[in-house]
Amino acid sequence: MLQHPVIEKLHQLHLKTMANTLKLQQDQPEVDSLSFEERLSLLVDIEITERDNRRLQTRLRKAKLKHTACFEDIDYQTKRGLDKALLSKLALCQWIRGSQNVLIVGPCGTGKTFLACALAHKACLSGFTSAYYRLHRLLPDLGVSKGDGRYNKFIDELAKVDVLILDDFGLAPFTDEHRQDLLEVLDDRIAKRATIVTSQLPVKLWHETIGNGTLADAILDRLVHNAYRFELTGDSMRKTKQKNVTQSLTESGIII
Repeated sequence: MLQHPVIEKLHQLHLKTMANTLKLQQDQPEVDSLSFEERLSLLVDIEITERDNRRLQTRLRKAKLKHTACFEDIDYQTKRGLDKALLSKLALCQWIRGSQNVLIVGPCGTGKTFLACALAHKACLSGFTSAYYRLHRLLPDLGVSKGDGRYNKFIDELAKVDVLILDDFGLAPFTDEHRQDLLEVLDDRIAKRATIVTSQLPVKLWHETIGNGTLADAILDRLVHNAYRFELTGDSMRKTKQKNVTQSLTESGIII
């Protein structure tokens, strides 16, 4: 008799999931065998779980990760120099709490971006925020934002992200403005937030790629110092998988 007004009040308190669950319990006679504390605990647990799920989906949506990647999908079978022990350590997310960086380098197709997205996905699962950017697009966008008044807000948003992915470092030449903007982004994050960088170039070539020795020194000091590194090797995984599919179809007598 009293449940109808209670449900309305739960909605007023923005406890939608709890209200809906309470309403569903009306059609479940077995619930009557539970004590008041047990029913209340069940309602609260369901509300908390639903809120946690919504927050997770919001974090993933805002992250805009290039790949729907998770740790369980990481390929350890393909030989590419992947350090499984280090990945297991990073899965604990202590590197994020310690504001450390992760550098992932290797040839095209070795899974650098997927690995970066898997780390960011794990971060989202653990309650951290993430954001994915291709560096050669981010830097020009920062330049454009100066002209339309968005620059300071854009920089502030980047500074607040717990895990920032800068994909394809060194894919395009750096201009003086790009160097300054990249330094600005990294300077706001040093000792405060974690950054993941992927590149086809070995770290030893980054200084030369950035150009301008003084700014290159400053950028790399903020990126490389105390960073975890993955140096992937081998052929493109995309080509290898396609080759395996072709071979399997051929062995099955299917002509392609």
